[in-house]
Amino acid sequence: MNYSVIFRKTLLLILLAVPVLLLDSCSSSSGKKGGKTSSSKSKSGKGREVASKGKGGKKGRNSKKDDIGMVNGEVAATARKGWKQTTPLGMVLIPSGSYMMGQADEDIVSSSVNFNKRVSVAQFFLDDTEISNNEYRQFTTAMLTDSISVLGEEKIMSEYYPDTTVWSKDFTYHNGDPMTEYYFSSPAFDLYPVVGVSWRAAKYFCEWRTKALNDYRTAEGMYISPRYRLPSEAEWEWAARGGKASAKYPWGNPYVANGKGCLLANFKPHRGNYDSDGYAYTAPVNAYNPNDYGLYNMAGNVAEWCIDAYSDNAVAITWDLNTLNDDKDEPRKVIRGGSWKDVAYYLETGTRSYEYEDKKRSYIGFRCAMTHLGRSSGKEFR
Repeated sequence: MNYSVIFRKTLLLILLAVPVLLLDSCSSSSGKKGGKTSSSKSKSGKGREVASKGKGGKKGRNSKKDDIGMVNGEVAATARKGWKQTTPLGMVLIPSGSYMMGQADEDIVSSSVNFNKRVSVAQFFLDDTEISNNEYRQFTTAMLTDSISVLGEEKIMSEYYPDTTVWSKDFTYHNGDPMTEYYFSSPAFDLYPVVGVSWRAAKYFCEWRTKALNDYRTAEGMYISPRYRLPSEAEWEWAARGGKASAKYPWGNPYVANGKGCLLANFKPHRGNYDSDGYAYTAPVNAYNPNDYGLYNMAGNVAEWCIDAYSDNAVAITWDLNTLNDDKDEPRKVIRGGSWKDVAYYLETGTRSYEYEDKKRSYIGFRCAMTHLGRSSGKEFR
């Protein structure tokens, strides 16, 4: 008898049988655990969720009772169903992050108003372009149609309507009459950034835009959205850098023209020369290439209002998380990004400037921001 052959066959059978027995043991064990969880419904988050669903029944997603419930004397509440914050039309989601806020190059004017400071910024939405004439015209039309009995025509025209005379008033010995007459009213400038709008008017536009959105969402049975607002100075700078932590300009470093000599923004490249970039005054809001976050004209075209009050020592008086200088007694408000009339220094991501909150200029516009509630998975940025 060949014992070696019998031994090998026996060993092979044992090796085959052991995994089968182990799998059967694991299956029976998990079955017991699963049965225990489903019966108690209170030992894990999953059990609590099932219990809450069972108690909730068939209710609308806005029902106030969807998020509460007690099962066998234990709390079984789960998140309210139907909530999902979608990206608003015309906006992009800016990821959270930490960066060295402040000057990204030499302080050539020796202003000492923007020393570097590491700050963190939470996720938020930002308009991919500056607010255009056409978009702002929808606001003024609505004001003159729906709010004239409340606010009065004089208040609307003096405070919220763009001051078209800024094209003549802002510059001495300058023929701004054609721009004064046509810039806000003509279809030729529909996609150009609105100007002649004060900080107060920009804030009121955000309030109107919020009401318009949430009136619709409420009518459709949806949860209300966070409000539109002006971006903070820290948010604006983080977004302008486009993910390039120490970028001098939104497109990177260190030049204002590409390898072919084409200027990358709308500004004043040389003394007396406003036309080299392709536009003597403002450019369309989607002109030039966007930065890596998909934002257009974060440098040049028009400077942009921020929500912050201006202070020379902002670095010392503000916190380092979601930095904001909310001084309501300070009439000076931060503007960022430089404009069509400015030299390249004002295009830098770290350059700060200001204007008084009630002033209207031919070179200042704005874009809106919106808070992102919670933190995303990060898939939006891949």
